[in-house]
Amino acid sequence: MNRTRVLLADDHRIVAEGLKRLLDTEFDLVGIVEDGRALLAAARELKPDVVVTDITMPKLNGIEAFEELKKEDPGIKVIFLTMHHSIAYARRALDAGAHGYVLKHSASDELILAVRAAAAGKTFVTPAIAGEVFQAMRGGDDAGDPVGKLTLRQREILRLLVDGLSAKVIASHLDISPRTVEFHKYTMIETLGLSTSADLIRFALQNGIEQD
Repeated sequence: MNRTRVLLADDHRIVAEGLKRLLDTEFDLVGIVEDGRALLAAARELKPDVVVTDITMPKLNGIEAFEELKKEDPGIKVIFLTMHHSIAYARRALDAGAHGYVLKHSASDELILAVRAAAAGKTFVTPAIAGEVFQAMRGGDDAGDPVGKLTLRQREILRLLVDGLSAKVIASHLDISPRTVEFHKYTMIETLGLSTSADLIRFALQNGIEQD
């Protein structure tokens, strides 16, 4: 019987090595990457059965990378392994179509179960927050997912703004003009119903749009 092929994404090398030892006991770990862009490239090349990814990573966070991968492969199976004990994070991941949400502190007990479930087409949510997550999803959310109102480019610019970069530096980094950066910034402020650049940064931090 072929072993489930797993791709791992985590920008903390020590954590990744520990997860590698854990996953190798039962699965075929086909690769380890350290940022969201590398995750996209590796998933396209390696065609894993299951992706295990952190949420907060450089360049592109795990949820954003997942959303991009789903455009190419709607059936891709992704488990989020994170330190974020947050209903909002979990709901956003599951709303995006994730097959699992596991907290890092319980990975040794739950990650194997989550990968097995994902490989079988089922969903695993860490019991520590499962009840609250499913209650929130059944009850709905008046605000919806405000991050979903932003384009991928806007989220990329917002992440760099949070990192303290100026419009000029961001423009150089993304190979666009400073005016385009400013246009995106003020479009985000208007789209989100905010008033100032400080409000925009505060929104980003509250919703997990940040650099490590």
